[in-house]
Amino acid sequence: MSATAENPSASATSSRGVTATAPLIEERVRARVITDDPLHRAIPVSLRFVPAEPLAVRIVFPADLSPEGTDNEWVFPRALLEAGLQAPAGTGDVRVWPCGRVQAVVEFHSPEGVAVVQFDIAVLRRFLRRTYAPEPAATR
Repeated sequence: MSATAENPSASATSSRGVTATAPLIEERVRARVITDDPLHRAIPVSLRFVPAEPLAVRIVFPADLSPEGTDNEWVFPRALLEAGLQAPAGTGDVRVWPCGRVQAVVEFHSPEGVAVVQFDIAVLRRFLRRTYAPEPAATR
């Protein structure tokens, strides 16, 4: 299952006219896959933000969880993730809502089915704060 968004390339031009790649912000976290089984499975997940695509965030699931054996990357609006930490948000392939005071649920819809994944809200908020942090000053 995956979803993508069209965004500009991930490069920026410095004051010297040299093209440089903006630094990727990535946070590796643990999430829980919610199923009918009373024991929820914890999985490693990467939260990613590419500064050249400021409106999007990415959630990447490891290749061993995919039938294709490849990383499963979902790209969706950063504003959707922010809004979903406060109240239910989303009507398309990705939906987010708070689950109590310390958890949030992200639901992924694809033709193959639905995946429901639970995150700690503190982890998602920390990641979002990092996406808004000013870039470090360029060294000369």
